[in-house]
Amino acid sequence: MCPITVMPEGSEVTVARVTGGGEASKRLSELGLVPGVQVSVVQNGGGPLLLKVGESRFALGQGMALKVFVDGACR
Repeated sequence: MCPITVMPEGSEVTVARVTGGGEASKRLSELGLVPGVQVSVVQNGGGPLLLKVGESRFALGQGMALKVFVDGACR
Protein backbone atom coordinates (compact mmCIF):
# COMPACT_ATOMS: atom_id res chain seq x y z
CA MET A 1 0.00 0.00 0.00
CA CYS A 2 1.34 3.44 -0.92
CA PRO A 3 0.08 6.99 -1.41
CA ILE A 4 -1.52 7.67 -4.77
CA THR A 5 1.10 10.38 -5.33
CA VAL A 6 3.72 7.74 -6.27
CA MET A 7 1.60 6.07 -8.93
CA PRO A 8 2.59 6.80 -12.55
CA GLU A 9 0.27 8.24 -15.16
CA GLY A 10 -1.97 5.58 -16.67
CA SER A 11 -2.19 3.57 -13.44
CA GLU A 12 -5.53 2.08 -12.45
CA VAL A 13 -5.59 1.44 -8.72
CA THR A 14 -7.99 0.67 -5.90
CA VAL A 15 -8.29 2.97 -2.89
CA ALA A 16 -7.25 1.00 0.20
CA ARG A 17 -7.37 3.67 2.91
CA VAL A 18 -7.98 7.38 3.39
CA THR A 19 -6.20 9.07 6.29
CA GLY A 20 -6.89 12.35 8.00
CA GLY A 21 -10.09 13.51 9.52
CA GLY A 22 -12.63 16.25 9.54
CA GLU A 23 -13.04 18.35 6.43
CA ALA A 24 -10.27 16.62 4.46
CA SER A 25 -11.84 13.19 4.88
CA LYS A 26 -15.28 14.58 4.06
CA ARG A 27 -14.01 16.28 0.89
CA LEU A 28 -12.22 13.15 -0.33
CA SER A 29 -15.38 11.13 0.27
CA GLU A 30 -17.43 13.68 -1.70
CA LEU A 31 -15.01 13.22 -4.60
CA GLY A 32 -15.60 9.46 -4.46
CA LEU A 33 -12.22 8.60 -2.97
CA VAL A 34 -13.33 5.91 -0.54
CA PRO A 35 -11.91 2.43 0.13
CA GLY A 36 -12.71 -0.08 -2.60
CA VAL A 37 -13.13 2.46 -5.41
CA GLN A 38 -11.18 2.18 -8.68
CA VAL A 39 -9.20 5.30 -9.60
CA SER A 40 -7.28 6.13 -12.77
CA VAL A 41 -4.24 8.40 -12.56
CA VAL A 42 -4.58 10.56 -15.68
CA GLN A 43 -1.75 12.98 -14.91
CA ASN A 44 0.97 13.00 -12.26
CA GLY A 45 3.69 15.48 -13.06
CA GLY A 46 4.72 16.60 -9.59
CA GLY A 47 1.94 19.16 -9.13
CA PRO A 48 -1.73 18.42 -8.65
CA LEU A 49 -2.78 14.95 -9.79
CA LEU A 50 -5.52 14.59 -12.38
CA LEU A 51 -7.65 11.63 -11.34
CA LYS A 52 -10.64 9.85 -12.82
CA VAL A 53 -13.26 8.14 -10.67
CA GLY A 54 -16.09 6.67 -12.71
CA GLU A 55 -16.95 9.31 -15.31
CA SER A 56 -15.65 12.21 -13.17
CA ARG A 57 -12.24 13.81 -13.61
CA PHE A 58 -10.76 16.21 -11.08
CA ALA A 59 -7.47 17.67 -9.90
CA LEU A 60 -6.25 16.84 -6.41
CA GLY A 61 -3.39 18.74 -4.79
CA GLN A 62 -0.37 16.87 -3.45
CA GLY A 63 -1.30 17.53 0.19
CA MET A 64 -4.74 15.96 -0.16
CA ALA A 65 -3.44 13.20 -2.42
CA LEU A 66 -0.97 12.12 0.29
CA LYS A 67 -3.99 11.12 2.39
CA VAL A 68 -5.15 8.57 -0.21
CA PHE A 69 -3.46 5.16 -0.05
CA VAL A 70 -3.93 2.61 -2.81
CA ASP A 71 -3.25 -1.05 -3.42
CA GLY A 72 -0.67 -1.79 -6.06
CA ALA A 73 3.03 -1.87 -6.71
CA CYS A 74 4.73 1.24 -5.39
CA ARG A 75 7.26 2.75 -7.77
